[in-house]
Amino acid sequence: MQHEKTTLEIIAPTIDEAIEQGLDQLGLPRDAVDVEILDSGSKGLLGLGHRQARVRLSIREDESTHAAAVAEKAPSPKPAKDKIAAEEKPSPKTESKPKAQKEISLGDDHELQVAKAVVEEMLDKLKVFAKVDAKYIEADERGGDRTIFIEITGEDLSILIGRKSEILNALQYLCSLIVCRELGKWVPLLIDIQGYRARREDQLRRIADRMADQAILTGKKQVLEPMPAGERRIIHLQLKEHPDVITESVGEDPNRKVTISLKK
Repeated sequence: MQHEKTTLEIIAPTIDEAIEQGLDQLGLPRDAVDVEILDSGSKGLLGLGHRQARVRLSIREDESTHAAAVAEKAPSPKPAKDKIAAEEKPSPKTESKPKAQKEISLGDDHELQVAKAVVEEMLDKLKVFAKVDAKYIEADERGGDRTIFIEITGEDLSILIGRKSEILNALQYLCSLIVCRELGKWVPLLIDIQGYRARREDQLRRIADRMADQAILTGKKQVLEPMPAGERRIIHLQLKEHPDVITESVGEDPNRKVTISLKK
């Protein structure tokens, strides 16, 4: 059975910049990936109609490239059957706040050892010096599969987060593939950097409440900035039981956004 390649789409002012950003995020040399130009972009006329370039980087299926081997053989997460429904349900892989389960010694647990080693190796290749801790957290309030939670701490790690957590999400995706390859099965993996995800979730919940109040005050639909699916899900969940407003995701990725409007 042939698995999909590991891919990463990048949008930047030019094709060269998009490729360079993608290689930086993947931590790979140019000859380790195939590049597909999805949109060459346009400078427009007199500054009007400008469109950025968009490329897709695919890690080559080369056994000499560790990440490529992982991408070829690792099982892929099953996609949600309904995109909107997936946004409205908490994801056990990315959105639940960490909740400590029964303490398990890292030295006695093979899965934790593998996950920690994979992340440490990835950081070493990126020339980032940081401390890595691994533990289990509950998937959600109802239990279910436990998630491996990796916390990275250190000095000035903002480079690992990136704009709108793009680099952090890419790091988590690649590490998940490698962990799955090493363990021979799918294991939910969540990576956080110095509490960034928890702080971002609190910020998004406050934004949701504030924009809901604004919609009620003005009677007008409020449109939030484009967000990745995980962040849109937080907005939907925060306002799901609100008596006066409803939320909806509109547009196409990567510019898909949430709107907040009054209930009719």
